[in-house]
Amino acid sequence: MSYDVVIIGAGCAGLTAGIYARSKLMKTLILDSGRVGGQLVSLYPEKGIHNYPGFETIQARKLSDKLYAQAESSECEIHENEKVIDILNGDEELVVTTPQGEYHTKSVIVAIGMGSFKPKKMGCPGEDELYGKGVTYILPVKEELVGKKVTMFGGGNSAIDMALIADSVTDTTIVHRRPEFRADESTVNHLKESNITAIMNANLVSINGTDRVESVTLSVDGEERIVPTDLAVINIGISADLEDLKVWNLDLNQDGLIKVDFDMTTSRPGIFACGDVVSYPGKFKQITTAMGEATTAVLMAHRFVKKPYWS
Repeated sequence: MSYDVVIIGAGCAGLTAGIYARSKLMKTLILDSGRVGGQLVSLYPEKGIHNYPGFETIQARKLSDKLYAQAESSECEIHENEKVIDILNGDEELVVTTPQGEYHTKSVIVAIGMGSFKPKKMGCPGEDELYGKGVTYILPVKEELVGKKVTMFGGGNSAIDMALIADSVTDTTIVHRRPEFRADESTVNHLKESNITAIMNANLVSINGTDRVESVTLSVDGEERIVPTDLAVINIGISADLEDLKVWNLDLNQDGLIKVDFDMTTSRPGIFACGDVVSYPGKFKQITTAMGEATTAVLMAHRFVKKPYWS
């Protein structure tokens, strides 16, 4: 099977790229090593997104669902759980290889976000032992939180948004190791207006319990404090695995991200990139930024493949 463009990754950037590619009537395949949705569904599906244009607030899972539905209705071919092994040079084409086979294409857009990622751990006693027994890295649906004391760890937008969701149905505490949150000012204001208890300058010493989480021990300004809790939700970032990029022979920066020019071109002709996986001066990792980069990547891929007279 031959395509005009193969898009690697089905998160916000990849799905946006697919939608734009189909608007140009490019034959489009989207491959993802996991589920469609990327970080939106894998890390914070219940999180409310407040800065996505057109919606005052939209749940991360719902935003992903809308993008997925639009990509499908645009007739993008989408394969989940199909990991790309390599991108080879063919005869005036590129060959994308996976365990399921080979896909011949005129262009490729890499939109893998942070690659194979997993939540960062606190590294304290009780974290591994009580995982799945009250320790979690993803906030459960609200219905499962009713009647439970929730303690959230983190200081970014995701952590505060999850805490706000929990606060709507149960007693909630948020713990941050610094004196100030790093989240957006508007998000912090929502926190201040809520009933959430914020504990700052606090380090997690241990998560306590036998068969279930019963409490957490904190060190707050050098003093030990025990907080009763039923659910310890850890949201302090992700550990990324971008090893695949080394095999794909793309120029990377010191952090393992793809170097791109302002037009999302990479070091290999016909391969473009967008989203969290790319690096350039002034880069910001935001959903809307990734979508804008995806648009540019597609327009450049279209120019590369179709060579319209106006380009």
